[in-house]
Amino acid sequence: MTLSNKTHISIELVPRSNETLNQELTLLKEQYKAVDMINIPDLTRFAVRSWEGCGIAKNYFSRAIPHIRARDIDPNGPLPMKQFLLDSGINEILVVTGDPHTDPNIPQYDVNAVDIIKKFKEQMPDLKVYAAIDQYRSGFQDEMHYLLEKKDAGAAGFFTQPFFDIRFMEIYGEILADQEVFWGVSPVTSEKSKAYWEKRNCVVFPQEFQPTLEWNRKFADQALSFAKNSNTNIYFMPIRIDLAQYLGGIL
Repeated sequence: MTLSNKTHISIELVPRSNETLNQELTLLKEQYKAVDMINIPDLTRFAVRSWEGCGIAKNYFSRAIPHIRARDIDPNGPLPMKQFLLDSGINEILVVTGDPHTDPNIPQYDVNAVDIIKKFKEQMPDLKVYAAIDQYRSGFQDEMHYLLEKKDAGAAGFFTQPFFDIRFMEIYGEILADQEVFWGVSPVTSEKSKAYWEKRNCVVFPQEFQPTLEWNRKFADQALSFAKNSNTNIYFMPIRIDLAQYLGGIL
């Protein structure tokens, strides 16, 4: 498939360790030439923070976007990763509110994504800030209202939660026609994983969905075509599935 110059493809990599991250980045750089950027979530159960992982990713890709958890940022204190971002040449971030910590010893603050987007734009005005869209948490009107709040705070573009239905993507594509969007796609290849997405993220899977690698590969190809045809962007979340099995022949 020949991609439009306007379509960027990102892979979301989990930073389990510096070693495994370097291995995955090497594989992507060598075998998936269509991939031109990396985004990395901030998972506090791992020692590598998202911005540290992106510092490593910058050795392989020119664009690396760390997820920053808003609830971890003291609204009255300095940005703890500011100097690292500057030193590493990381000029894009994705601000998410983030799930509450289960460990009571980890500090967390009563803030949301809008508060921290404003804080980053005030302290780092040249930084490009993306925000999240959760198409499952509420109705269209509420989510679009929240999107506008994030734009007013300084968000320049958006990463969605993973989609599993092209028709649903098309509806959001019409609503977000004037926005810079990265459509999320993630393989779900077991009934247990499907139940997790339904319970945790309130996902409604289409009737034709099947938790098989074949179905997920077909959907990934359809979603990529949709991104290309709409001059938007896409990111894949392979999580625990083999990259070559999932994306081989698609990218």
